[in-house]
Amino acid sequence: MQQPQRIFVAGHRGMVGSAIVRLLRQQGDVEIVTRGRDELDLVDQAAVQAFFAAENIDQVYLASAKVGGIHANNTYPAEFIYQNLMIEANIIHAAHANGVQKLLFLGSSCIYPKHAEQPMKEEALLTGILEATNEPYAIAKIAGIKLCESYNRQYGRDYRSVMPTNLYGPHDNYHPENSHVIPALLRRFHEATLRGDEEVVIWGSGTPMREFLHVDDMAAASVHVMNLDEATYQANTQPMLSHINVGTGQDCTIRELAETLAKVTEFQGRLAFDATKPDGTLRKLMDVSRLEALGWKSKIGLEEGLQDAYRWFVEHLDDVRG
Repeated sequence: MQQPQRIFVAGHRGMVGSAIVRLLRQQGDVEIVTRGRDELDLVDQAAVQAFFAAENIDQVYLASAKVGGIHANNTYPAEFIYQNLMIEANIIHAAHANGVQKLLFLGSSCIYPKHAEQPMKEEALLTGILEATNEPYAIAKIAGIKLCESYNRQYGRDYRSVMPTNLYGPHDNYHPENSHVIPALLRRFHEATLRGDEEVVIWGSGTPMREFLHVDDMAAASVHVMNLDEATYQANTQPMLSHINVGTGQDCTIRELAETLAKVTEFQGRLAFDATKPDGTLRKLMDVSRLEALGWKSKIGLEEGLQDAYRWFVEHLDDVRG
């Protein structure tokens, strides 16, 4: 009998990695390999090389990364660029050195220029300056794409990259300062509902538009792209433009997001928008036509997804307090 594929999910405790593990376990025909940070420091090159040499890995999902919101990116730029560069370089090189033919690198929509045409196509990569607040993180993610492409071109590896839009869902980061917009607002609405507040104040005018993808959809897209046959993948990409956008192809205003979160958390008060605070980029929407041509579309609607995220948040309140 054929042995099940041994699949290493790097970052299995994070939001995306844990979703990929949940999905792979449903398939039942794979052997999932994981290591916590206390067992394997992915920034340690020698440790990563030793791990791959010992474990006979067949596939890698590279979902491990140092992530955070605007505040975290602004405060810790050195950590964001160094740790992300080291993690991806160590894993990709060790995978190649130990004969791993298939790898999927997970990036971010922040790789695209600050003023990229909307919706953002894969071809927009490296055509303009990046958003300054998360440039170090974006540079690291761009390097990850180019690492994959370089090992493919030089060594014939099959290393692929997917670039998700804004993600949310179970195992999100609800830190009061370092979280992204959905977990930050969800927590704020939850606490306002418990206190019986009459008003929740949201930064900015509420008019910027954002796209949001539930992490279970991201996991499904990742497994779909990993399992595409090589000829199909190559026919829809280019050797030096090989990444694939992952999103819903639809966006909403921050006001609409806040109104949906108020409904999900049963907040009965008013929404107030503080227009003295920055709005950020007015629109960030992914062009997902390449992914749809490869046979995948998102399935989880925003309200349904937010209900699932809120359910997880309430069930894990003791874990997310900070």
